Amino acid sequence: MKNDIYPCLWFNGQAKAAAEFYGSVFENAAIIIDTPMVVNFTIEGKKIMGLNGGPMFTINPSISLFVTYQTNEEIEKIWAQLIDGGKVIMALDKYSWSEKYGWLTDKFGMTWQLMLGKIPEGAPKITPSLLFAGQQYGKAQQAIKHYTSIFENSAIHHLDFYKEGEEQPTGNLKFGHFSLGTELFAAMDGVGDHTFNEAVSFVVNCDTQEEIDYYWNRLTEGGQESRCGWLKDKFGISWQIIPSVMGELMSNRAKASGIMAEVLQMKKIDLQTLLNV
Repeated sequence: MKNDIYPCLWFNGQAKAAAEFYGSVFENAAIIIDTPMVVNFTIEGKKIMGLNGGPMFTINPSISLFVTYQTNEEIEKIWAQLIDGGKVIMALDKYSWSEKYGWLTDKFGMTWQLMLGKIPEGAPKITPSLLFAGQQYGKAQQAIKHYTSIFENSAIHHLDFYKEGEEQPTGNLKFGHFSLGTELFAAMDGVGDHTFNEAVSFVVNCDTQEEIDYYWNRLTEGGQESRCGWLKDKFGISWQIIPSVMGELMSNRAKASGIMAEVLQMKKIDLQTLLNV
């Protein structure tokens, strides 16, 4: 199963404006799908969904996008653009783990971590980063092992743990990298009360009903079913398990309203029902 996995950002009617802004900041950018509900776009070649979901959920630092730059000029330029209208979480400065690093919230509420470093050959410039804090504090390593047991062709690449005498309990995850299929993630344990919510979720595109059933069943173990293909896993992270043909189906104007009416009645998506509309 070679499933396409990508982040979805929840906006209150500003998905198109956010996509256009990010396209002006980052290179290799394009808007792929533009509808009143969904705007799919790429930045630095990375696919992202923007969802006009309303005011119910607000993005917080529990899930951010981590971007690595190889020159001072690059990182300072991007920081200056993203911080315009936003706010600083950690100032762009020198830290023990990096010659230059900063964390910010942009004007649309999305949080970004920028770091000066070397990008390994073939690695993406932008990586979703998971912060296990609040009720999930100390569970980062457990979550990594859980996710990599579910997705095919997954791997744990690097785990750096806190040692005795450091600022977090011994054994907590200072920083880790892992991949689920072709998607690279970062994860860490962190203090604070930030909690995962629906404002940043991960879409898993599935080619068959068998794949939909598999990911739905595995990710809802200890978690919670929601509606329209959404679920929460046992760590509180939200996933959308959807057919890979959903975009094609929704682009059919004659059938789109009927398909959406069916989706709104579903928890787990029934692909055959949608194909029969």
